[in-house]
Amino acid sequence: MSDPLAEIVSLLKPVPSIAKVVTAGGTWLVERRELGSPFYCAIVEGHCLLTISDQSPITLAAGDFVLVPQIYAFTMSSLQPPPRGTLPQRLETSPGVFRLGDPAAAAEVTALVGHCAFTANDEQLLGSLLPDIVHVQNESRLMDLVRMIHAETVGLRAAREMILTRLLEVLFIDALRSAGNPTISPGLLRGLADSRLAPALRHIHENPGGDISVEELAEAAAMSRSAFFDRFRREVGVPPMEYVTSWRMALAKDMLLRRAAPLIEIAARVGYASASAFNVAFTRSVGMTPGAFARSC
Repeated sequence: MSDPLAEIVSLLKPVPSIAKVVTAGGTWLVERRELGSPFYCAIVEGHCLLTISDQSPITLAAGDFVLVPQIYAFTMSSLQPPPRGTLPQRLETSPGVFRLGDPAAAAEVTALVGHCAFTANDEQLLGSLLPDIVHVQNESRLMDLVRMIHAETVGLRAAREMILTRLLEVLFIDALRSAGNPTISPGLLRGLADSRLAPALRHIHENPGGDISVEELAEAAAMSRSAFFDRFRREVGVPPMEYVTSWRMALAKDMLLRRAAPLIEIAARVGYASASAFNVAFTRSVGMTPGAFARSC
């Protein structure tokens, strides 16, 4: 049986970037803009506020884990942030260890913070399939994984990059599957958490080269066509065939980048009867021909 979540993380290929320990005391605030890279944070002790892209603040407590697959602006602060316009206080006390707020104040918050990158930086795939934010509480496995990633990042041991890559994949999969509930933003995770939609989603991933139709997917979900269409669009965030196209194009991009097969074979693997039909669909979706895409990467 196909595992859509594992397939997507495998396609994105997360790779390590930065891992650091952050402590904070007193009133403090740190702000990042136009970061554009995946961000995760595990709160070891204390409480703080996280505000992402003008959304309502989230109160984080010890044992909380946050993952933001795409992020362009966020702030983290004490529960009572400093007055607007206050200059930030940030000090690197040792390599990879940072202190926020008044250095003379007692440390009230400790967090393990990390950034990574996706080798396949596919904004279309990220935007249509993954939630805006994953917030998981009291999952010891996630906390342990973050600690392992931090220890491996600051160490200089053999096979470090390989181990970090595997740990990041496990972290992403575990975080995403821990967040499969109706409260997250529409996307793949909400769809997989829906007992009716999950079989249809697995069918898409099992057979991307097949002749997929809304009627066939509705049958897999044991629903009428109209009811399935409305429920899929509400829970996944896009109409069924738009999701099918997004997944096919993600697979095609991966094969083009890896030079995995001739164009006609790639076209067949993702459901197109000819290279010309695939060329038209790919250009419409991606904004360039398959050949131009392969040359640009």
